Amino acid sequence: MDTMEDGTKVVEISAKARPWRIKNEQNYITTELELERRKVTISAIIAGLLIMLLWLIIGFENYFEINLNYFGVIPRNLIGLRGILFSPLLHGDYKHLISNSIPLFFLLTGTLYFYRGLGYKVFLLIWIFSGIGIWCIGRDSIHIGASGIVYGLAVFLAISGILRNDIRLMAISMLTIFLYGGMIWGVLPLFKHVSWEAHLMGSLVGLFSAFYYRKQGPQQRQYDLEPDEDDLESVEIVPTEPLNETAQHHTANPNYIIVYRYKNKEEENTETKA
Repeated sequence: MDTMEDGTKVVEISAKARPWRIKNEQNYITTELELERRKVTISAIIAGLLIMLLWLIIGFENYFEINLNYFGVIPRNLIGLRGILFSPLLHGDYKHLISNSIPLFFLLTGTLYFYRGLGYKVFLLIWIFSGIGIWCIGRDSIHIGASGIVYGLAVFLAISGILRNDIRLMAISMLTIFLYGGMIWGVLPLFKHVSWEAHLMGSLVGLFSAFYYRKQGPQQRQYDLEPDEDDLESVEIVPTEPLNETAQHHTANPNYIIVYRYKNKEEENTETKA
């Protein structure tokens, strides 16, 4: 904010602050809503491609009647280390895959959209370190499936929004807890053929990621307070360049300043005393 000689305060609105930008060479306006829709679409496409890959793999196994489960995590076995990379891509049957596909799609889409670049880091962190955890503490068996990633993303979304104290992210946290809160029982050794180790390690990595990255990514929005109306004499919106045809049509200008003219306090005090 700059102050002129007559006491007028000028606030310049940058290009990032305006809700839309004009591209004269393409003759169309890209709104913030359109940008958000595009980001949602990209996030959903990425999640969808991963789900498609999972289905292609199990389809490949069934069509050629082969079993790739030996690429899963085999705890404390050197050959089993390759499962850290490949185990989330493998599933025992279609029922197993269906149970993971739906939550994985929505949780991954939400993570990539709301947390943008950070979401990719969290996703890879959960993928790798949950596999390492399974290799370290898992039972002597072959562990396969993407459920560890599902648990990790669910815990990250549930905790991260609360830590950031942002209304939008907190709403996502509450929704995640409401939809997937019952998954908590999956981290306990209640079922013989369920890899509770994967659920536990995915949850722990998701919890760690929420705390570790709490200062990165989206933060609580800060809003500039408008001046008190009682202190203002007038407010003007002054364009810094001539309005072009597109801007005139939309009653806005991509470059403008807001001029606040404040009342003279000394004059007010004099009038009051008189």
